[in-house]
Amino acid sequence: PNSANAQFNLGALFTKRQRFDLALPYYRKALTLKTDIDFLIGEKIYSQLFSCDWSDLKEHTELLKISLEASKKVSAPLIVSAVLDSPQLQKTAAEIWTQTTYPFKEALGPIKLEGSSFSKINRKIRVAYISSDFQNHPVCILLAQLFEMHNKSRFEIYAFDSTKVKDPEDSVRKRIQMSFDHFIDIRELNDLEAAKCIREHSIDVAFDLGGHTLNSRMGIFSHRIAPVQISYIGYLGTIGAPYIDYILTDNTLIPQKTRNEYTEKLIYLPCYQVNDSKRKVSSKIFSREELGLPSTGFVYCCFNNNYKITPEVFESWMRILKNVPHSTLLLLKDNDKAKENLLRNATVKGIDSSRLVFGQRLEVSEYLARYKSADLFLDTHPYNAGTTASDALWVGLPVITRIGESFASRMAASALMGANLPELITKTPLEYEQLAIELGTNPDLYESIKHKVMTQKLKAKLFDAKEFTQKLELAIEEVVLHAHSGHDPRTIHIN
Repeated sequence: PNSANAQFNLGALFTKRQRFDLALPYYRKALTLKTDIDFLIGEKIYSQLFSCDWSDLKEHTELLKISLEASKKVSAPLIVSAVLDSPQLQKTAAEIWTQTTYPFKEALGPIKLEGSSFSKINRKIRVAYISSDFQNHPVCILLAQLFEMHNKSRFEIYAFDSTKVKDPEDSVRKRIQMSFDHFIDIRELNDLEAAKCIREHSIDVAFDLGGHTLNSRMGIFSHRIAPVQISYIGYLGTIGAPYIDYILTDNTLIPQKTRNEYTEKLIYLPCYQVNDSKRKVSSKIFSREELGLPSTGFVYCCFNNNYKITPEVFESWMRILKNVPHSTLLLLKDNDKAKENLLRNATVKGIDSSRLVFGQRLEVSEYLARYKSADLFLDTHPYNAGTTASDALWVGLPVITRIGESFASRMAASALMGANLPELITKTPLEYEQLAIELGTNPDLYESIKHKVMTQKLKAKLFDAKEFTQKLELAIEEVVLHAHSGHDPRTIHIN
């Protein structure tokens, strides 16, 4: 009972079992015994966010901020993205985490480059995607059509797969497997073994689709598996690793003023997020009664994971409900404890808890169809909607966001710019609330926005997978030739 490390380890065990509410008492006890255990504060905040227990979140978020400013080992980078809208502190967290867990390794030696003669070699460029999420997962739901649309006459496409398969009959996984020239299983290989395996295929450019997220294989990249290594989509921010050469972005996500907060060089594309234009929306029509919604009234929704809901965002939502009579907020049910705490917090803020309605996770096409039952998607801050924002827009549901400074807090704004809907981007909590209230109380304004969302979808860069693929391939050709010519990575713009 008086060992801080034992308390921390018990908390970690419950976290791994996704019993975040049971982990919290052990993390709190560990903090009373010893505040400087590596990454303890971050793990404690992580469990708080997943269970929507905000009782001492403000105090420990401030401690997290002060500790990062002092370059201490206090948190994994993903957790920082959820509570601090600071590109500088996210870079610090990423660099510390990378150096601690996945430092650069020289065991395999340097990769032999083909020199400037590479441009004259009559072979395809070999492109590898490394992921633990080649299945029904937000990352691969977005990327499925990209894999299919690669120009196979110019590019040879590899998947190196470390997915812990949940469903052998997963249609997303089956579709993805068919789209690659080579689909290679590395699930049973350690990082060094996997790196050797990938090197044997003489890959020219390797994409990491995981970053600092659960089950990612960043350790493979630490061995340098290709002349060019690029971070994309799985993690929204800098990796903080000297061996990740580039990060894909657009002008909304990384403006000029924050470029120095990324350890990678930047590949600017016209639009950051690729989408699958083949996504099918179920024909099922959900009745309001079936979803637990009242028979009338404006319906706000947010199907982001509950850990993205901060006290500040929740207070904004409660003020919006207060100012839009008979309105309802439809949320994702992540776990029982999160639901319980959100309902309790609504009551504390003076809102009848029956105005918060929770939906279960659904099969993809039905999940998309459920969006049709809502009127407006309310984004979270500082960790924005990613896939969920484009899902809503794809179905025709307007999304409003509050743009911040960090990559994660500009994600939905990037999607809205790609959908030609800049008027749905706000800059302050007050602007965000006012726009949500106005759309909930002004039917004429709402219908005009709804109409624009539906019509812009047909010509939006956000949903043009063909154009995205072509632009990405131009970028791949440029950075690969640049690397083989012996040049260091440089920021490039693909228009």
